[in-house]
Amino acid sequence: MTQQYLVGELSLLLGELQLEVCRSDFAQKVAGLRQTVEHCPVSCLSQMAWQALELADDVCWDSLQRADASALICQSATCARLREFAVCAALIDEDERL
Repeated sequence: MTQQYLVGELSLLLGELQLEVCRSDFAQKVAGLRQTVEHCPVSCLSQMAWQALELADDVCWDSLQRADASALICQSATCARLREFAVCAALIDEDERL
């Protein structure tokens, strides 16, 4: 995979998550991380992938606590695609957990 593809795909997945976020503070965090991903050195992408997964996890927990099932379903699907991408791109190890 090219470096531009890795950056672009991670940014795209964060953009999807940003559309699914219900709270403005989470939306700002996702937008900020997305901008960081788009401008960081490729050597930082592994760290950015972990931050994205941690933020996605927080977003999912927030929806669960608010009993917003429809948001949780969308967010967890995006989180799963984000993790799958990070593993396939060798940004994280398949056995690693949050």
